[in-house]
Amino acid sequence: MSKVAKPRLREARIGLLFISPWLIGLAVFTAYPIIASLYFSFTHYSGLSSPRWAGFDNYIQLFKDPLFWKSIYNTLYLAIIGIPLAQVLSILVALLLNTKVKFLGIFRTMYFLPSIVPAVATALLWKWFLNPQFGPVNLLLERIGLPTPGWLTDPVWSKPALILTSVWGVGGAMVIYLAGLQNIPIELYEAAELDGAGRIAKLFTITLPMLSPVILFNVVMGIINSFQSFTSVFIMTGGGPENSTLVYALSIYRNGFQFYKMGYASAMAWVLLIMTSIAIVFVFKFFGKYGYFGGVDKQ
Repeated sequence: MSKVAKPRLREARIGLLFISPWLIGLAVFTAYPIIASLYFSFTHYSGLSSPRWAGFDNYIQLFKDPLFWKSIYNTLYLAIIGIPLAQVLSILVALLLNTKVKFLGIFRTMYFLPSIVPAVATALLWKWFLNPQFGPVNLLLERIGLPTPGWLTDPVWSKPALILTSVWGVGGAMVIYLAGLQNIPIELYEAAELDGAGRIAKLFTITLPMLSPVILFNVVMGIINSFQSFTSVFIMTGGGPENSTLVYALSIYRNGFQFYKMGYASAMAWVLLIMTSIAIVFVFKFFGKYGYFGGVDKQ
């Protein structure tokens, strides 16, 4: 072995030694659970006894289960309405905060703060806000003479209530949009003004196209978060009333940790992975066709 190769081999060994804790953690806490869940999805497994091979029985029963389809409907409802609404509000707030006004730093902090509040605290806060008897929201509606719905107790209003709570924390996406807005060259707006373009024209011909990569990122993250929505639903409604807020992740939790059907829950988890992947591929295809990515060829 050459004199040059020996120091490089030594550096490689030292590097592997330093990253070995991370590699062990990845293997034990990520890779093994993924592989194990795939195996368990083909078994009858309670988590307390040895798994028994069942083939595709879990998947067959899954598609026959009405609660499975109910959870998919509820999850898609929250995603299809909540994600676009959150993106629109995030962009509008970012546009407002991208102007030169007094106390701009304070306003940015105020809009961002809700997104860093722990999810459990946010859910408990909104559960109190939307309480039909003594919640501030219904007390205000009653005072101004408007109907007071049962936000978390009425199947008609339960999903809109969850969407309202999710939109409240748009500060994280807003900060990302704000960074994207500040990276748009000012020369583009100046050229558009010379051509007589107004604010609306500049928004749709410059701002939104130039924000395409940022919108893509936030939409993909929104899809992932929506499909994995659990904490707020678990605390605020527990899946009720009448399973109107039984989202997919909560259904997995129920089957795995309440009904001890770990094999069935594992099958649900893999179906969730497939659904999420399909949704993300669709979004990438859509943005690849209609988005703008700085002159990159669209395949």
